[in-house]
Amino acid sequence: MSARIEGLRLRRDCAAALDADARAVEAAALADHVVPRLGNGATIAAYHPLKSEIDPGAILDRLTPGQRAAFPWFADREAEMIWRSGPPTEPGPWGMGQPGADAPAVDPDIVLVPIVLADRAGTRIGHGKGHYDRALARLRARRAVATIGIGWACQLVPGPLPADSWDVRLDAVATPEGWFPCA
Repeated sequence: MSARIEGLRLRRDCAAALDADARAVEAAALADHVVPRLGNGATIAAYHPLKSEIDPGAILDRLTPGQRAAFPWFADREAEMIWRSGPPTEPGPWGMGQPGADAPAVDPDIVLVPIVLADRAGTRIGHGKGHYDRALARLRARRAVATIGIGWACQLVPGPLPADSWDVRLDAVATPEGWFPCA
């Protein structure tokens, strides 16, 4: 079984074991670890959660007045992912929320990256389409950006994950149980 398939099953099972109140407690604990480390980042890129992904909403709720949220945006399923400022107000190509097409395109300072699995070296397994890897590579070619993988505690694995040459490493991983800088 592939690591991605096993990770998706693990994430689904972890999320399914939590009721809405427990999910909110876990999301608040995640925010407790992430928000103090956002520093002076002016634009924080998050995502609208799919099914069993941990919700970054508690982090966004704690942004300071000088910070703004951005979300992934796709023109269609074949388009490159970019980030647009503002709330996710319309459905994207996969049904997740995204800002409107008229929202300003932005280059975030910090990107909260959803994970299927991640290890402490910063290797991330996502959904397998490469949207984040390509978008982060383009962004890092223009400027410095911090990447924080976020997920349930069960998604941070102790051993090394397989990495491809195009995988963009995470700077840190955060779960409701803690903050883990990547070496």
